[in-house]
Amino acid sequence: MSAAPSATPAPGPLAPGRALRERFLAGEATIGTFISLGSVAAAEVCAAAGLDWVLVDLEHGGGSEGQIGAIVAAAGAYGTATLVRVEQPERIRIGRALDAGAAGVMFPRISSAAEAAEARRHQLYPPAGDRGVASYNRAARWTLDTGALDRSNEQAVGIVQIETRGAVDDVAAIAATPGVDVLFVGPQDLSYALGVPRQFDHPRFEAALDAVLAACRATGKVAGILANDRAGVERYRERGFGFLAVGSDATLLAATVRGAIPDGLGVRR
Repeated sequence: MSAAPSATPAPGPLAPGRALRERFLAGEATIGTFISLGSVAAAEVCAAAGLDWVLVDLEHGGGSEGQIGAIVAAAGAYGTATLVRVEQPERIRIGRALDAGAAGVMFPRISSAAEAAEARRHQLYPPAGDRGVASYNRAARWTLDTGALDRSNEQAVGIVQIETRGAVDDVAAIAATPGVDVLFVGPQDLSYALGVPRQFDHPRFEAALDAVLAACRATGKVAGILANDRAGVERYRERGFGFLAVGSDATLLAATVRGAIPDGLGVRR
């Protein structure tokens, strides 16, 4: 008779994800990038470069849900956790991302604390939530770590995007929502929602950033934001943001290629 599957976690590619929420709760700053090219290799390169996390963008990126598991394994080999932005904060989308081994999920288009709480419920197994229970997946090491089912509710990272007027208006309550670890500003979406498209120094936009930071300070949550480059990351970190995204695989590649072309060469000379 074969031995029963062990519920004891073993070293492996999921280890970074287990620690990520603890780092958020401890107030530790982390840095990552969005994976938008639909390339597992691109995600691995970003992880090899030393990022804390990579975020698979299923809302705007060119990848698919089926690539999450491969990215989890590839990034995890370098000690980098994988997060996923789902297309919509629906139960089935959130559950599938977590089953594939994602350390957490970013919820887009959240406009109220009630919506944030509902999205968080989809991350949790009953009775706390309504996530479907299965162990024949990467998250539970294909039944070799069924203890993952017991740990998941405490370890799954919840990231709420602040990108609508409603989210700004209800930001204090969103930040106070149990299980919401990070409030992440999508600068472009938020600037459009506030009627100041891409005017990131507009007083209305700046006031929204201040509101997010204040709500996070009051509740011990992490404020996050997307920056275009290192200078932007440093500026936002000094301001108090701790979940720092620097561009995407696509924008970082484009900027590097453009910077490598000497003057007078290339089709844009």
